[in-house]
Amino acid sequence: MFQKTSFTTLIVGVFVVYVLHTCWVMYGIVYTKPCENPKFENCLKPYLSGKTRLQLSIYTALRPNAEGGHTLIHKEEDFDVESKFERIVNVSLPKKTRKNGTLYAMVFVHQAGMSPWQDPRQVHLVTQLTTYMIPKPLEVNYYYTTQRLRDSAVDRPVSHWRSRLTLNVVSEDFVFDRDFLPSDVHRYLKVFQNGKKMVYLPLLFVDELSNRVKDLMEINSTSIELPLTISYDTISLGKLRFWIHMQDAVYSLQQFGFTEKDADEIKGIFVDTNLYLLALTFFVAAFHLLFDFLAFKNDISFWKQKKSMVGMSSKAVLWRCFSTIVIFMYLFDEQTSLLVLIPAGIGSLIEVWKVKKAFKIQIIWKAVRPTFIFGKSDESERRTEEYDTLAMKYLSYLLYPMCIGGAVYVSSIILSTSSVAHLPWKAFMYKAFNTFIDDIFAFIITMPTSHRLACFRDDVVFLVYLYQRWLYPVDKTRMNEYGLSYDEEEKPKGKAHED
Repeated sequence: MFQKTSFTTLIVGVFVVYVLHTCWVMYGIVYTKPCENPKFENCLKPYLSGKTRLQLSIYTALRPNAEGGHTLIHKEEDFDVESKFERIVNVSLPKKTRKNGTLYAMVFVHQAGMSPWQDPRQVHLVTQLTTYMIPKPLEVNYYYTTQRLRDSAVDRPVSHWRSRLTLNVVSEDFVFDRDFLPSDVHRYLKVFQNGKKMVYLPLLFVDELSNRVKDLMEINSTSIELPLTISYDTISLGKLRFWIHMQDAVYSLQQFGFTEKDADEIKGIFVDTNLYLLALTFFVAAFHLLFDFLAFKNDISFWKQKKSMVGMSSKAVLWRCFSTIVIFMYLFDEQTSLLVLIPAGIGSLIEVWKVKKAFKIQIIWKAVRPTFIFGKSDESERRTEEYDTLAMKYLSYLLYPMCIGGAVYVSSIILSTSSVAHLPWKAFMYKAFNTFIDDIFAFIITMPTSHRLACFRDDVVFLVYLYQRWLYPVDKTRMNEYGLSYDEEEKPKGKAHED
């Protein structure tokens, strides 16, 4: 007979399979199988191996196909793909762009001394130099009229200038096998016949992940000329493939309703972080998701089975619910990243459900009007409330002044006045693991400073919990203040075995 597998074991097993599968997928992205025999007809050799003189030319146009004209804004006549550079050019904006229109950049890599429009062996990419988003609210004076305030608060997306253009070319001498050509590279690959050999032109890439919200500039009718920083660097084939997948992922999130700010925070994780730290971030995020789920699952299981509030502070539950909702509303108002906002929202719903359980609230619906019925407490629960009231009395001497000082999060100090014997320690331990993971996220993900400090506050609460658990271990043979013994509760029912 097979042993019964717990739900937690099943979830952990699925998580391990998911992580291993992701590692395999990531390996498949970074590693590309080369052509084993360069003389084989299926091999695609790089055009750059011929040491042909190249030129980089960048044009602007009102349409992506350059219909209606184009303007040259920069060119590198002796373009060396191995040499990185950064140039700042001033771009004249057409009248249509200044009137909330768009502008495109056409980037060409072609043979030196030839026009890119006439070179059959040129590669080019088109990207937008403008994007639409809601402008930042203006700082207004108190004496401005109400009508002026209403006009400035109109949520109408306007055209913004992308002040950075980041370009990359794969410089490594890599020979592709046509039978194992990666699909992500295929759309960037342009092949031509050179005698009996097949040659692919330089792999040009426009890094859209480097376009950050902080670099955007609002375009108005007076924006006749704006600066554009053109950055170029080489890129490895593995990183190119990884970057293509990340850009596609960000684009998909935007199609699903992610705002420009949310997408920008995700971009920041990739652009502002070292690749090794990025890999660590992935595993940290995966474990964060696992521990979040297990913490929610064990917390719900603990409270679902709990029939009495003996040994538990109902006021602490109420304060916890209140502070969690306040934190969630604050994060929502600050338009924090969804990576932080969604777990906070789920936690708030669970805390509301805990209050319903703690105060034995029953909801009876009469038509569309709910009626709330509060259950009665037994003798043991009333004694718990007396101890809780006494603890809150002394705690209030410290709590109220700190609340007046603005420390909303101080409600968590209530944990330090409660017995740890009745706490759902499994759920607490999962949350504790997430506490240290949140410390890492606090340096990576954009969030309000107060919430960032709250992540480190939770470390202190966890250490207090460990100290209390060490200082007051649970003696299962000892009767507690409510006349209950864990040893008696866990004693098996039925007739004892006789030797």
